Amino acid sequence: MKLTYLGHSCFAVESQGYRLILDPYQPDSVPGYHPIQERANQVLCSHEHRDHFGVEQVELCQGEKSPFSVETIATWHDDEQGAKSGPDTIHILDDGQCRVAHLGDLGCELTQEQMDRLRGLDALMIPVGGFYTIDAGQARALVEQLKPRVVIPMHYRGEGFGYDVIGPLSDFTALCRNVVEYPGDELELTAQTPEQTAVLRGKYMPG
Repeated sequence: MKLTYLGHSCFAVESQGYRLILDPYQPDSVPGYHPIQERANQVLCSHEHRDHFGVEQVELCQGEKSPFSVETIATWHDDEQGAKSGPDTIHILDDGQCRVAHLGDLGCELTQEQMDRLRGLDALMIPVGGFYTIDAGQARALVEQLKPRVVIPMHYRGEGFGYDVIGPLSDFTALCRNVVEYPGDELELTAQTPEQTAVLRGKYMPG
């Protein structure tokens, strides 16, 4: 399974010739990011805010059969059961070889039942910036509970990109062990990929 970080909370997940994109953002919805222009077989969005619902930025192609089973968990974008920011949907993808989850804009604590469904992950894509979502400390605590093999942080601020009110990536990585900084935007996930926090450079980040 190949994971490509496009930027903000957007990822491409590929397996057996099938390409799926999670949470594409709309143009000018996230400061600093270049517009997304991608082709894929399927698009999944965690919620309908502009920075996660840019479905028109993805040209859909047909013909391939999906190897993925897709499981969803209904959660909240805030700690007041959606009163401030609405709902959030977690997506769990399984191609028979690897199992990964994308938490969207998770902003609340998970129930025990929800956490049980997220155990045994090969990779977890998790927001870490706070303000709109869980923050670095909350993200690290959740990682300690779920124990995924690979953790990929998303939804943070960097030099020249991201919302001013959210925290930088360093707030999260300072709390982590086995941080691996990749020179590019791709991670090939296999059964041999070691436990790590994987920092990928988003394809549409400035610079």
